[in-house]
Amino acid sequence: MLDGGVLVLNRVYQPVHITSVRRAFTLLYQGAARAIDAQFQTFDFDSWSALAAAAHEDAIGTVGRRIRVPRVIVLLAYDRLPRARVRFSRFNIYARDDNTCQYCGRRFPRAELNLDHVVPRSRGGSTSWENVVCSCVPCNLRKGGRTPEEAGIRLLRVPLRPRWTPMFRSATRRAFYREWRPFLTLADAAYWNAELLD
Repeated sequence: MLDGGVLVLNRVYQPVHITSVRRAFTLLYQGAARAIDAQFQTFDFDSWSALAAAAHEDAIGTVGRRIRVPRVIVLLAYDRLPRARVRFSRFNIYARDDNTCQYCGRRFPRAELNLDHVVPRSRGGSTSWENVVCSCVPCNLRKGGRTPEEAGIRLLRVPLRPRWTPMFRSATRRAFYREWRPFLTLADAAYWNAELLD
């Protein structure tokens, strides 16, 4: 429960991060954030912990009571905007392609996928959003150092740079909570690890 996801908003109610329940409670207790309920009311730690937790709601048990888990918090002093540019990374390519081989169309666990250059690097293909796709190992071996046309296979869709709101497909694949929906303008977004370089 303490490692579950909590959406973090900046001071102007824009999503900037997904954090753990443990960290969210710490921010609330320190007075650095306020919890937001379904009616968009804000609460400090004392007023939030005074709310009764319904039986169907996620809650943390303490010695004297059960405290509802906040699913959205707003930072009181952070007004920076999240980066609009989506990082070119392995995780984000998997997210863009939905863990689906772009040649055969089957979904795989990430461990069974790799990245393929549509135009091979040996032929001048770049390592970029527009030239790298998810591929299963059999399709990648079948394609080899050829273009898809030369290998007699087709791409499901042309690879493009995504236009996501940053970071909302976390590395741990946390659940997406209904309380987050009013604050997210686009479905599922990604933010993870190091940027891939050409």
